[in-house]
Amino acid sequence: MKCPYCGYDESKVIDSRPTDEGERIRRRRECMKCGKRFTTYEVIETVPLIVIKKDKSREVFDRSKLLRGLLRACEKRPVSLATLEHLVDEIEAKLQNSLDREVESSQIGEYAMEKLKDIDEVAYVRFASVYRQFQDINTFMDELNDILRTRQKKRKTDNNKKQ
Repeated sequence: MKCPYCGYDESKVIDSRPTDEGERIRRRRECMKCGKRFTTYEVIETVPLIVIKKDKSREVFDRSKLLRGLLRACEKRPVSLATLEHLVDEIEAKLQNSLDREVESSQIGEYAMEKLKDIDEVAYVRFASVYRQFQDINTFMDELNDILRTRQKKRKTDNNKKQ
């Protein structure tokens, strides 16, 4: 690390500590030539995640956009902001951990619906109706019937486990 005072290339680390919940490391350094001290920060370099939209345009993944859509779906529902932020964290981590640097917006929507279904069924249907662009009441009813079938299967499984 080059000294900001004399330009010498060698310094020693005197102190290191994490900052920003472990996202960065603050290092206190001392120049080996002039002896002056300075601070540096190390940040993990990430490659941006690109979202391929339905119209084939591309944009950088924006977690706040996903959170806004989930908040709209959960409006007046008993779902906390912390729960939704955690859901967005999980989806973002899943996307970052995949080897793909580009992801279809439809995949992000599927991940969100998969998680919402377990959190709140009404919010799930709201999100799905916008995301899947339900064209008529039959499409809407098909989705509701699918939820009811899943719920009945789960009840039967739970009852069998109790017996």
